[in-house]
Amino acid sequence: MNSLVAQDGVAFEIIVVNDHSTDRTREVASSFSGKGVQIIEAGPLPAGWTGKNNAVTAGAKVARGEWLLFTDADTIHLPGSLVRSIGEAKRHGAALLSYSPEQVVESFWEKAVMPVIFAELAASFRPAQVSDPHSPAAAANGQYLLITREAYDAVGGHAAIAASLLEDVALTRTIKKSGRKIFFRFGGDAVRTRMYRNFAQLREGWTKNLALLFSSPLRLAALRAIEFVLIVASFAIAITTALRGHRQPAVVAGIVAVILYGLFLLRIRRAHFSWDANLLALFGLPLFSYLLLRSARAHANGSVPWKGRTYSDEAALLATGH
Repeated sequence: MNSLVAQDGVAFEIIVVNDHSTDRTREVASSFSGKGVQIIEAGPLPAGWTGKNNAVTAGAKVARGEWLLFTDADTIHLPGSLVRSIGEAKRHGAALLSYSPEQVVESFWEKAVMPVIFAELAASFRPAQVSDPHSPAAAANGQYLLITREAYDAVGGHAAIAASLLEDVALTRTIKKSGRKIFFRFGGDAVRTRMYRNFAQLREGWTKNLALLFSSPLRLAALRAIEFVLIVASFAIAITTALRGHRQPAVVAGIVAVILYGLFLLRIRRAHFSWDANLLALFGLPLFSYLLLRSARAHANGSVPWKGRTYSDEAALLATGH
């Protein structure tokens, strides 16, 4: 909140939507009430809506600006980022701009699995294609989604995608289909966040999203599991054959191991994580496969838990546009 209140260079209002939180959200937000922060309640959840869509719709109804910035409470906005993002959207003629924030990772689980996931996202949703009006590719990150009021109202806002569990991508898709331009990039120079604080949060969050983000989650899970086995096995063979004095097989296995691991690191580095997270990402491969399978199973069973609520497969199907 401090980072939002401190923004300058443009007039703005801050609307905090309290969606039946059980932590100190309202208390913390209330401490900023004298700094132009308005707190509203999300209200009861209508049938067929997800909690996120209901909350942001409530906020949008009372917002008065020409631009709407949807962001999460756990994001940190760098000084001057708000006015710069509006300027960037205008330069690109974009009705919607979205940044993928710098992801802060601290625990082993975060460092292991987050680089793998974001590397896959970077490969599946290339910013150049997403920002190309001639490409059908659409993507966004709901942690930073800036949109003109005109475009938001024209496509029906979040109410038009009320059941979507992947509301950021769904909203971006409707904007692009309307003929309006979108702009998407890594935004570590503007915003950063720590998405999850423990493994339980990480597991629940990616269980909700992964099966919706990737078109063939079972195939991808198998590929990443095989990649992990090949890298580990080639290193193991190189070490054991060297210890037994078999120099030539050890060299061959070592070369194979280095090539496989090098290709893996090249892919992971594109996700913009620290060097220690990149190294631990090898252990994230089987974790990623597990989360993909868990997500696919949850959506197939029509029971997706998220922040105290359980959503049916109907919402998942609407999110993917099937």
